[in-house]
Amino acid sequence: MEVCYQLPVLPLDRPVPQHVLSRRGAISFSSSSALFGCPNPRQLSQRRGAISYDSSDQTALYIRMLANSEIEVSVSARNVRRLLSFQRYLRSSRFFRGITVPNSSNILDDDYNGQAKCMLEKVGNWNFDIFLFDRLTNGNSLVSLTFHLFNLHGLIEHFQLDTMKLRRFLVMVQEDYHSQNPYHNAVHAADVTQAMHCYLKEPKLSKSLTPWDVLLSLIAAATHDLDHPGVNQPFLIKTNHYLATLYKNTSVLENHHWRSAVGLLRESGLFAHMSLENRQLMESQIGDLILATDISQQNEYLSMFRSHLDRGDLCLENPNHRHFILQMALKCADICNPCRTWELSKQWSEKVTEEFFHQGDIEKKYHLGVSPLCDRQTETIANIQIGFMTYLVEPLFGEWARFSNTRLSQTMLGHLGLNKASWKGMQREQTGSGDDVDPAFEEMDSDILPQEPRLS
Repeated sequence: MEVCYQLPVLPLDRPVPQHVLSRRGAISFSSSSALFGCPNPRQLSQRRGAISYDSSDQTALYIRMLANSEIEVSVSARNVRRLLSFQRYLRSSRFFRGITVPNSSNILDDDYNGQAKCMLEKVGNWNFDIFLFDRLTNGNSLVSLTFHLFNLHGLIEHFQLDTMKLRRFLVMVQEDYHSQNPYHNAVHAADVTQAMHCYLKEPKLSKSLTPWDVLLSLIAAATHDLDHPGVNQPFLIKTNHYLATLYKNTSVLENHHWRSAVGLLRESGLFAHMSLENRQLMESQIGDLILATDISQQNEYLSMFRSHLDRGDLCLENPNHRHFILQMALKCADICNPCRTWELSKQWSEKVTEEFFHQGDIEKKYHLGVSPLCDRQTETIANIQIGFMTYLVEPLFGEWARFSNTRLSQTMLGHLGLNKASWKGMQREQTGSGDDVDPAFEEMDSDILPQEPRLS
């Protein structure tokens, strides 16, 4: 039986090249689940995002996510279920309607719910433990935290949002993060969203931001790594992945995260009551925020930020200046792990290194050439973290402290200094020297790493 279904669409700046859907390279991505360490392609094709490794579903998914105009596509009932993930949606909708499943281990008891609610009362504290909160919410930290922040900031009332649509959107977002990724998963997204909330509370921002600014910030934070495959952009480029071709090797992952977020916004109908003009503006500005998290653009953003601060010409009454500051805030939130307490920072460091090393293992297996920082035989967590802090985190947070010289900024810099000292101590124990910076950082493209002197 053939079913005709009107699919949501997503405009592109340019037509999708015909060769996007072909995967001719050193590696066949019809079997790329082996590369990514993911479920088989049939399972992957059930995801809502554009990443799919099943050739039979590739075209349908791209029509759904990336078409230039609304069209009717005739697909089988089985494929409709795949595209819209009805089963997952029905399970989540039953939960939020209060329909419990007997003897279900997925329903938390009152004690866990109570502890989670107590934690949310302190959601603005910098030492918020997102790992504990995720356990207390049975893996629903992103949904629970983001919904709470929407309510806390008055966004539900201000924008007249349907709470069921909001929950459905957040459930879809959380599900479209890859739980098997050690680092780029929904817990990381929740952590970044909580950090963004802390920055939005800073005096310079809180008195200047509009509800629209806050709305964009929280959505961008929650979706900034949506459908991340657990490998980096150079990996996608050198394996001729179709996403790299689609986005011409430029901000490949960030463009995909943005497009995936827009797809879920449209599918959920969360802002269907808004005018088309406002919805398009929202989608564009969310894209601006997410694209700012591309680490290869670090020099450009940091230079602009430093120039504004040197001239003292930032005016937060100017919408463009406010938007730029929100971009910098999201950049900070995205890489703020070294600025957390040692207990939290160390866990994040171990998780991101595990993801790096997993990519390196894949590259070794398929003779691709191991990417910088991804070789578990030559790298250590301490070396990687010291280089990361020196070249990326310290310059960014040093400038952020110039912009917002508050207790929070000083706390973050304090943790950063202590954590770096702790990693140097471990490095000395491992190598007998604490002065070496991981050479992999110095070997990377100079456009990626700011050439700044170390901060003491």
